[in-house]
Amino acid sequence: MPFTFLPLMLAAVQTSAVEIDLDGLRNSKGVIQACLLRDRKRFPDCKADPQAIKLTVPASSGRLMFTDLEPGEYAIALFHDENANGKLDTLLGIPREGFGFSRNPVVRFGAPRYDQVSIEIAAGFTRIRVKVQYLL
Repeated sequence: MPFTFLPLMLAAVQTSAVEIDLDGLRNSKGVIQACLLRDRKRFPDCKADPQAIKLTVPASSGRLMFTDLEPGEYAIALFHDENANGKLDTLLGIPREGFGFSRNPVVRFGAPRYDQVSIEIAAGFTRIRVKVQYLL
């Protein structure tokens, strides 16, 4: 008899998905390296957060999607890895490749704070736009 409630419990588990449309890509070379984080202390360092979800898609796609997420607060950081070398190339500390964050903050010196870019991803489907910024 206790197993009769199992299908009801499984049906109650809801997941989320977020689709990210990219605006402002200067070309379709390389890939987009994206990271979805929940740890405000480690943001935007995807490598430092063992719970971060990483995604790489061809830049030519112009969008990416994270699926099977728990609903909740997240921050998205991404960059246009034009030469597909797996890192954000810089010149004297200034990014040579495009980058972007959820909520599209204006970036001047250094990465924005987690609270400036965090978004709420509800159960079901969420769609956002991220503007890719180029400094050089």
